[in-house]
Amino acid sequence: MVEDKSNLSESEVDEIKSIFKELVESGERYDVDEIEFWFENEGSWKTRAPRIRIANLSNYIQDKYQQTAHLRIISDDDCSCGH
Repeated sequence: MVEDKSNLSESEVDEIKSIFKELVESGERYDVDEIEFWFENEGSWKTRAPRIRIANLSNYIQDKYQQTAHLRIISDDDCSCGH
């Protein structure tokens, strides 16, 4: 998907964000450390900046989703308070 692994385009960044967003919205979880480890050992990603950017995007999307998930308003029917 990424044409130049030494420099991510904005459209590639948008696509990467979309992929991570789809993962977390579907209930999938991923380990950011494992993503970083994969890039370190994969071999064709020689430039560090794009690897860091992708790992940061994965972390940002996951954190953002978790924060908004905690802020969802629970309806009165789901409060388990007995009312």
